[in-house]
Amino acid sequence: MIKLFAAALVATAVPTAAFAAPPIVAVAPAPVAASPALAAVLADYDAYDRTIDPLGAGQDGDRTALARLPDDSPAALAQQRVALQGFKVRLQVLSSQPLNDEDALNRIFLSRVIDDDLQALALDTVRLNFDAYDGFHLMATEMAQGTQIRDRADADAYLTRLSLLPRYYETEIGCARRGVATGFTQPAPTVQVVIAIVKKQAARARADDPLLAPLANLPAAIPAADQAALRAQALELVGPVEAEQKKLLAFLTNDYLPHARASLAARDLPNGGAYYAWAVRHHTTTDLTPDQIHAIGLKEVARIRAEMEQAIKDAGFQGSFQDFQHFLRTDPQFYVTTREALLEKAAIFNKRVDDALPKEFGRLPRLPFAVREIPRESEESATTAYYDQGAPALGVAGGFMVNTSHLDQRPLYELPALALHESEPGHHLQIALAQELTGIPRFRRNAYVTAYVEGWALYAEQIGAEMGLYRTPYERFGKLSYEMWRACRLVSDTGLHWLRWSRDQARVCFTDNTALAPKNIEVELDRYIGWPGQALAYKLGELKIMDLRRRAESALGARFDVRAFHDAVLLEGPLPLDLLDQRIDAWIAREKANP
Repeated sequence: MIKLFAAALVATAVPTAAFAAPPIVAVAPAPVAASPALAAVLADYDAYDRTIDPLGAGQDGDRTALARLPDDSPAALAQQRVALQGFKVRLQVLSSQPLNDEDALNRIFLSRVIDDDLQALALDTVRLNFDAYDGFHLMATEMAQGTQIRDRADADAYLTRLSLLPRYYETEIGCARRGVATGFTQPAPTVQVVIAIVKKQAARARADDPLLAPLANLPAAIPAADQAALRAQALELVGPVEAEQKKLLAFLTNDYLPHARASLAARDLPNGGAYYAWAVRHHTTTDLTPDQIHAIGLKEVARIRAEMEQAIKDAGFQGSFQDFQHFLRTDPQFYVTTREALLEKAAIFNKRVDDALPKEFGRLPRLPFAVREIPRESEESATTAYYDQGAPALGVAGGFMVNTSHLDQRPLYELPALALHESEPGHHLQIALAQELTGIPRFRRNAYVTAYVEGWALYAEQIGAEMGLYRTPYERFGKLSYEMWRACRLVSDTGLHWLRWSRDQARVCFTDNTALAPKNIEVELDRYIGWPGQALAYKLGELKIMDLRRRAESALGARFDVRAFHDAVLLEGPLPLDLLDQRIDAWIAREKANP
């Protein structure tokens, strides 16, 4: 799971023209197209993308973007629709022109990105701009965490962002209010989770506001008197933000919650069938139907359950599957008693991973990552861990974010699979490598293709076994339990949103087949309910990568090199699954042709 300044939740990008932003200063790209016409489209789209995504552009080194925020206002979204339709027409013209393989890939991929965004705009998905896991109510804190102030210009830019936050809140509340007016709302359980978070935000002392953190340790080049003035200005600017948080709390409690939808199923929203179908396509990059995905999930559950039963026998445990679950969930040997101890265990394991990586990968990223604690204001509704993307251009490392609450439900036997997924060779390795790529367009480097990104991270859990990183029978069972967790997602997400299951029905797969702690299961269910379709990407993406690997091993035989295969998957940037399939087939053909 990745945190991207809440961008993964709001599926459409959002222009900032209404904020009278300064002109874009492009970060010099490498040539990315042989076709001059396509090169022009890619350059224009890059400038457009930096405008509509100032948070991502700022992380990418565009310093003018550091003084801007996203804008979901109706006027801005209308401008976005016009711009996207223009790109669509220009790309359609190119479809009849001869292009080399790389240009053809870029044209097809960008066309899909644009079509997907246009569909999201047509569905007005920004009405659902929060869920139990992420949303606009957390964006400011996440923005502050990703801010690195290197000089006075950075400090001034950050203060400008603080000054824009009240308008940002007003706009986002307007989107949610439009959802209330049209019946396009989250269900009550999701709203109640968010209300609990916003209550904590609204109640904290101003001096403790995380928005002040970037100014706590300013560079020595800024004179002491100026530092004090900057901090005083920030403290003043935080006041209106806190006022907006109080308005948000009142809106959610008094206006939104009474109109929250009764059904958990996304298909029961107005035009909900089309919305869920879009969400499935968006996150899986496939044309699989919900019924087909549900069937795949049931098949995977049965396969993994058989492996788990064998793992219990291999551990020498005498008792039933349920007895083993109880043992894992309650025996003190599997738990630490302090937050710091859990962070230390994670850090130690990650150094073991470092020792094994060169055997599996030909290229490793330069950007490091840190083991960090999930902010306590959001830990109650947060997952067990997630990855916080770094920013090489700003000197910000990636973050393996660990939930240190409820320590009696953070078992150590799950830690290896968890770390492999969220840090290396999972999210950090894949994303940091993509950030370093040259010669491909920015949209490909930064694409959050859920099925690829999350599928790779789940695949990383699987290759942990061949890296020798699961040392005990319990850790090996934990790995299987995590794989089962993702299989159950196929069953539960489609069950909730397509088959209209209750929460109790959706819970059964997890309680009966995994070792997940009860707290984790409930948090996960909250996430699936509020974020339809996202949970489907993990297993489907992993199954595709595993299939590609088997195909390569079969075709190349003794010449198969796992390091070269991993590099082939990673060094094109994130790709939709069918385009990844084509690229690996081409790689296999080249490898076979080489003497």
